[in-house]
Amino acid sequence: MAAILRRTTTKAAAELLLRPTHGAGWLARFLGDGASSASHDTGAAAPREAEFVPWRNGGGVLHRAASVDPTAVVEAGAVVHSGAVIGKEVVVGSGTVVGPSVSVGQSTRIGYNVVLSNCSVGEFCTIHNGACIGQDGFGFFVGEDGQVKKKPQVLYARIGDNVEIGANTCIDRGSWRDTIIGDATKIDNLVQIGHNVVIGKCCMICGQVGIAGSATLGDYVTLGGRVAIRDHVTIASKVRLAANSLATKDIQNPGDYGGFPAVPANEWRRQTVNLRLLSKKHVVRR
Repeated sequence: MAAILRRTTTKAAAELLLRPTHGAGWLARFLGDGASSASHDTGAAAPREAEFVPWRNGGGVLHRAASVDPTAVVEAGAVVHSGAVIGKEVVVGSGTVVGPSVSVGQSTRIGYNVVLSNCSVGEFCTIHNGACIGQDGFGFFVGEDGQVKKKPQVLYARIGDNVEIGANTCIDRGSWRDTIIGDATKIDNLVQIGHNVVIGKCCMICGQVGIAGSATLGDYVTLGGRVAIRDHVTIASKVRLAANSLATKDIQNPGDYGGFPAVPANEWRRQTVNLRLLSKKHVVRR
């Protein structure tokens, strides 16, 4: 009797693992109904089967035209869209959206509520909660009619291998060249990287850094917290910028820099000391 009960329990557990969760099934039906309704409204023929189906490994849903490795985990509430490619042993966290034609390399781990669109992500990367990659950059101009118009943002964001991207960091897609993050670069939380930015390998970018569009950073660049890089500025390899610095022009030689605007570290220190002495000399006593 015990043996029969053990076999029955094992069989039931296996069937439970293969059965899609109710939440995944509901989300798949919801997405499919939306597609069916759109087809009905436009007069097109309704699809014969749902476009989105539950994924057996994790409880998320994916489009039938997506390519997902059997070892990948797509957690409940995550959605993988048409044409997306998810590699071996990838983990896609709950609430994450992997947009159309996005590719994610082997063993990459994606946190909760991440949005990936118009981008490719390399192997062995880590993307923390709330990050957004591949959205339009901030590009506008005033037309002859006096109206603010949007510049086309049609290219991609390319993330290399072994890259780590912090929570709520945003990386915009390119407009005239792809936005590129080099291999083994580490990016902290709350960083803004504008369109067309190219960052080399093994860079370290601390929290609240802002890099304006079309800037170029070499390899092994380190940016302290709240550093700002002006648009179209080029930073040479092995440059280190102190926290709260602003790079307004190209930095062509390796070394340490700081200040507003950024200058070589020794010069910045002299400026700080001279300003302090000057303020003490001209202090008004009451």
